[in-house]
Amino acid sequence: MVLVTLVGEQLAVEGEEFTYLGSNSECRNCQLKTVCFNLKPGRKYRITKLRDKHHECSIHEGKVVVVEVEELPLTVAIIKELTEGSTTTVEKKECKNIGCDSFEICTSTALQNGKIYTVKKVYGKMECPKHHVLYKVDVTD
Repeated sequence: MVLVTLVGEQLAVEGEEFTYLGSNSECRNCQLKTVCFNLKPGRKYRITKLRDKHHECSIHEGKVVVVEVEELPLTVAIIKELTEGSTTTVEKKECKNIGCDSFEICTSTALQNGKIYTVKKVYGKMECPKHHVLYKVDVTD
């Protein structure tokens, strides 16, 4: 299934990756908002194709471009060692160590507690300053 959305002209480059931050209240009356808001907040996407269609936008400087995107796997920390292809539920971690290099991986806002994810890639054991045993993996839903 092809995902179509709108991005600002400056971001509209094939191969460019971005994180969708969610809807913007300034867009509530825009006729194109359903195309802009059809992505999952907190998830990363890669632009795979530019379409030859531009629209005016009051949020972006200039115009927005219609693009096709692919959703990228989530890189997260899990508490057990798994193999690629296995499924697991991933829970958000409680961590206040915002200076840690792995803080975003451990506290991903895109994770949905209790949801089942499939492990796509295993990076291995992570270093944790709090001495938790964690493994870095890519997952998809």
